[in-house]
Amino acid sequence: MNLASVFYFQDILFYTSFIPLIGILLLIFISPEQQKLLKVIALNFSALPFLIFLVIWGGFKKSVGTFQFVTKLLWIPVLNLNVTLGIDGISLFFLLLTTLLIPLCILISWNSIHSNLKGYLIAFLMIEFFLIGVFCVLDVLLFYIFFESILIPMFLVIGIWGSRERKILASYYFFLYTLLGSVVMLLSILYIYNQVGTTDYEVLLTFVFSDLEQKLLWFTFFLAFAAKVPMVPVHLWLPEAHVEAPTAGSVILAGVLLKLGTYGFIRFSLPLFPQASFYFTPFVYTFSLIGIVYASLTAIRQTDFKRIIAYTSVAHMNVVMLGIFSFNNVGIEGALLQSLSHGFVASALFVIIGVVYERYRTRLVKYYGGLVHTMPLYISIFLFFTMANIGFPGTSGFIGEFLIFAGSFKVNSSITFFGATGMILGGCYALWLFNRIAYGNLKSQYLKQTLDINKREFFIFFPLICYTLIFGLTPDAYLSSIHMSVNNLVENMYF
Repeated sequence: MNLASVFYFQDILFYTSFIPLIGILLLIFISPEQQKLLKVIALNFSALPFLIFLVIWGGFKKSVGTFQFVTKLLWIPVLNLNVTLGIDGISLFFLLLTTLLIPLCILISWNSIHSNLKGYLIAFLMIEFFLIGVFCVLDVLLFYIFFESILIPMFLVIGIWGSRERKILASYYFFLYTLLGSVVMLLSILYIYNQVGTTDYEVLLTFVFSDLEQKLLWFTFFLAFAAKVPMVPVHLWLPEAHVEAPTAGSVILAGVLLKLGTYGFIRFSLPLFPQASFYFTPFVYTFSLIGIVYASLTAIRQTDFKRIIAYTSVAHMNVVMLGIFSFNNVGIEGALLQSLSHGFVASALFVIIGVVYERYRTRLVKYYGGLVHTMPLYISIFLFFTMANIGFPGTSGFIGEFLIFAGSFKVNSSITFFGATGMILGGCYALWLFNRIAYGNLKSQYLKQTLDINKREFFIFFPLICYTLIFGLTPDAYLSSIHMSVNNLVENMYF
């Protein structure tokens, strides 16, 4: 079997998606006392899909804008429903991001989770399985099933393994806010099935809904996706969930789960309801700008380390919304790159918080200061990701934001101006936070342990640093793979 046949093995997506489930089956039959074996199995079965998707990236046809590696299986014949899997340039990198972060989450929790470790690891493998499904399925109904199924293991991760007394409340916040909007989307999917006779995504692309249908359907999808982004005012679950979740939970929340909203807009709202997307653009711009300014100003006044980064995530994801609704190649490609960049940078920042929380058991900024004297390597990594978070040239954050604002400037220069204020405010809260943590006098009465990061923590940061630099210094490695898919999306919207 030659290399090309490996790249284009027809059912590779189908078999890859089941790797986490195989890991779950093995974990079920292993004794809970064998904690090291449990962690090794979970780490290997979560990392293997990442290696496979790297191989798929190597065989990905950049000159093709349609779906590749397509697999279609009969699901419910009487209802004409099929399981269809496939990827394009838009979904490929979300899959790479997902399958990179899940094994990192297991490494993050290597020494910090002791109670019910088996259940914890199973929850993360379930999250990986559902996320692979979200980004691979080419059926609106199946997308909804995977989209909602993620709530269950994430609800358990926050509610059982959360770090503080409000973890139950935070888990319900997360579950209810994201579920309520999605229930309305299910009703719209049923309406689409009744009208078209199928929920197959590629068939729906050829179907033209009336203007009224587009507006109603678009708005129901918007309710589901806006809560995931999250946009103001349905953002309240995010700070609570981040503060109460374990470090790995925060990483997967910021790194991937927030991207489900932006992915949903790009994959479904824009191509299926183009006229409604144009019609509601001022509405989206208004709430995005409010979200950028409000979240940035709120981040400045926070005292909890995690809550600060949580509000910065709200601001950055609302910037992504400006790029998505620019309706041109530059803005949408920038939105995708910024989503990917935020996955690396925000995840790293939550790991940075977790490193000091494991040592000092507090996230209040006032108890820190002067760590540059005792943890120089930690502070160097913190500085790197702080610069990436505010879009410093040479990092992926700069390329993403530049493309977003270049794309939105073509549509509305005023929107671009007000959106760019987020960059100024971002510099304020990010640099002020870094200054309070790194410099000043060492508060020795609180910081009794002075250990710098260890090998395990360094190897968690290393791939995130590499990808942040690779996509910042050589963005064509990413943009060349998504260009044809984005071009195909934009052409279908206008024609």
